[in-house]
Amino acid sequence: MIDKESLAGKIKEEIKLTRQKISDLSIDTKPISPENAIGRISRMDAINNKSVSDAALRNLQQKLKKLELALQKLPEKSFGKCIKCGQEIAEGRLMLMPESNRCIRCA
Repeated sequence: MIDKESLAGKIKEEIKLTRQKISDLSIDTKPISPENAIGRISRMDAINNKSVSDAALRNLQQKLKKLELALQKLPEKSFGKCIKCGQEIAEGRLMLMPESNRCIRCA
């Protein structure tokens, strides 16, 4: 049986950390101005770093949506059950990845 109180605390903490990471990463994803005199190689490197940061930002935004959905669905009876096979998701998995909606086997 899943301890929903401690899991709710874990989800809220993850949401807080994810929002902070999104905020920090948003700074790195600002457009690179063509007027910057940083040199061709440095500019290419900055553009590459920006695209990596953009991908990381999208992943964090997806994670945040999943965490918020998990927190919303926590009181439901179906929470903690795999959406594919219907088996219980291990509590350890939910504590590590509270946004999980599949068991290890189906993931």
